[in-house]
Amino acid sequence: MPHFAFHLDHVDATTGARAGRWVTPHGEIETPAFMPVATQAAVKGITVEQLRQAGVQKVLANTYHLALRPGPEVVADLGGLHGFMGWNGPILTDSGGFQVFSLAELRNLDDEGVVFKSHVDGDILELTPERAIEIQELLGADVMMCLDECPPLPSPPERLRAAVDRTTRWARRCRDAQRRDDQALFGIVQGGTDAGLRERSATALLELDFPGYAVGGLSVGEPPVEMYRTLDFTTPFLPKEKPRYLMGVGRPEDLIESVCRGIDLFDCVMPTRNGRNASAFTSDGRVRMRNKQWERDERPLDPAVDCPASRDFSRAYLRHLFVVGEMLGPIVLSWHNIAFYQHTLRELRAAILKDRAAEYRADRLARWNGAD
Repeated sequence: MPHFAFHLDHVDATTGARAGRWVTPHGEIETPAFMPVATQAAVKGITVEQLRQAGVQKVLANTYHLALRPGPEVVADLGGLHGFMGWNGPILTDSGGFQVFSLAELRNLDDEGVVFKSHVDGDILELTPERAIEIQELLGADVMMCLDECPPLPSPPERLRAAVDRTTRWARRCRDAQRRDDQALFGIVQGGTDAGLRERSATALLELDFPGYAVGGLSVGEPPVEMYRTLDFTTPFLPKEKPRYLMGVGRPEDLIESVCRGIDLFDCVMPTRNGRNASAFTSDGRVRMRNKQWERDERPLDPAVDCPASRDFSRAYLRHLFVVGEMLGPIVLSWHNIAFYQHTLRELRAAILKDRAAEYRADRLARWNGAD
């Protein structure tokens, strides 16, 4: 595509972890990279300037939620997502496929598409592959996702296979519906934790020649070891010369383990959700901010992280904010957690470039597990 280019700078000799650069219409992304989730065109509690200070390169917004409010036509009239939310960097929009999983009790699904009963007011929202692309083109993100079916785990083999085949049919319809050439459309590999179904899904999607591929249907109920095992046999099916995106993952250790299995891009609500609930990720492990042990602790959260949230507030003060219910506490911890994710992947990228990804993984996991 004329507006996109993905370059691999180095592949770690031991693990296969990749350090790359991905050029998009709104800027270049150094990979591996983590996208904070701006479901409704906002990362909860965090301003655009704070995202920049945290080192964020790219954010994710959601088709289903923005289709309900304020509506894609409103966003388009206000300059697309970039103009609407004031973020001039790259943006990716999910297709609404995850809501097929998360809002299962509010939707009906068939080969034509998905009909949702809005969780807001009960109105009907119909998402076919064609409508999902139309909405995402109006939103104007740099990257769009194909509409897919994400089944829960565990699911019977016949259900997983049906979801794979439906996802493939929908991917073809999405590709055929695309009209803009300044948005990259990613296919989504499904198949649960079954190697044969993952190969079936990837093989069919590769024939459609998307500019990037995502691994979907993980972190939906399976233990981490099963997710890692699935990545071990899934990423080899994906093109080496195109970006690879693991959807909805996850914990800092999940990011490192997944990068070491060939993944380039991530998104997850975990940094902000944990921040709102008084839990901070740090270089030395998880810090639960309400604990009394921080009552007189003058240290910052994590001076290794180059972000005001990480270095300018004492642990004692942050604990106080949560104890008394001040909204600044969740804001600062969410901001810090996002910055910590960016910091971790920057460190990992530097290790990849020196063929030291395995050493970095071992060191980080030992420190974090020791803290627990």
